[in-house]
Amino acid sequence: MESSGLMSPPEEKEDISIFENKSGLGEDMKFLASMPELCDVTFLVGDTREPVCAVKAVLAARSKVFRKILYDTPSPQRGKLTTQLTEKKLQSFFTKRSSEPLLGLSAPPSVTQKQGAQHRTILIEEFEPDVFRQLIEYVHTGCVTLQPRTLLGVLNAADYYGLEELRQACIAFLQCCVTVDTVCPLLSTADRYVQYKCTKSMLQKVLGFVDEHGNEVLNLGSFTLIPKHVVTLILSREELRADEFTKFQAALMWTKKHCDNNNTNWKPVFQESFVPLIQYHKIPANILKNEIVPLKVVPDDIIITALAYQADPTSVELPPAVRNSAPNRSMSCQSNSQKSGSSLTLSSTGSDRGSMDGRRKS
Repeated sequence: MESSGLMSPPEEKEDISIFENKSGLGEDMKFLASMPELCDVTFLVGDTREPVCAVKAVLAARSKVFRKILYDTPSPQRGKLTTQLTEKKLQSFFTKRSSEPLLGLSAPPSVTQKQGAQHRTILIEEFEPDVFRQLIEYVHTGCVTLQPRTLLGVLNAADYYGLEELRQACIAFLQCCVTVDTVCPLLSTADRYVQYKCTKSMLQKVLGFVDEHGNEVLNLGSFTLIPKHVVTLILSREELRADEFTKFQAALMWTKKHCDNNNTNWKPVFQESFVPLIQYHKIPANILKNEIVPLKVVPDDIIITALAYQADPTSVELPPAVRNSAPNRSMSCQSNSQKSGSSLTLSSTGSDRGSMDGRRKS
């Protein structure tokens, strides 16, 4: 029996093939950012106004914050259009700084190219040049090498510009990179970024590590990298597991190093900033006599009180400043950071789209 209905044609399967070459994409984007004539925005970063080139379209696609800065009226808090820069000044910036370019920039751009109608020049004061270069490199290529020396800055920059994947990567790296060798580089920029919320959470973790390894950390030569207010905070912590003479030596090492760099007398600095932080009655009498007294930096009455307390604790009352040394823990000084060997390279294949909510100061 023949069917009167029409036969449905057999289902046709479309032949498709998906090809991906993401490894080459990163290198191509790196090359793009390294060519000044292909870039259309220049950031002048930090106190030294280091030039960092970028492509506006890439920045806007990867971060809503950059999109807001570049395509809306820039906020004075997050980006300033430097109209006061003349062509001659801008040319001198690129000529002077071309030895340290973004992503291997080898030649300064021409003034005509940089001052085109579509080109933007923006001042960035919130972050240091090394930190901002790493941020721009990540935005363009999806890859960045994280290091303790710049980790705190990159973490706060990622939060500031709403790059959530990078922020999470910095936090994850922090969980595994805090060691005796890296703790001082991590703390070296604490004052520079203390106003940001990410700094406060990071400091709690790093200071907890310092508490647990007090004597070892205080004996490091890199302890002198830490800003003064952070040193004061560390030495005043009740949780710090370090003997008092080690604390004294660490404070002495830090003071001499910084005063030598500034050609100033170290004794007044030590007496004002660190003498009250040491509990001298816990230092053995022979060390007080042979190591501390000859320095003539600790007042005699403090030494006498400490010795008397050791002989008979009921015979004297310790000064409040010695028993409960807790100075003002605010941090405002800026610091210079040094290099550290530990690092992590982060790669991202997806778009890292941030929002204005991801960038907040505490």
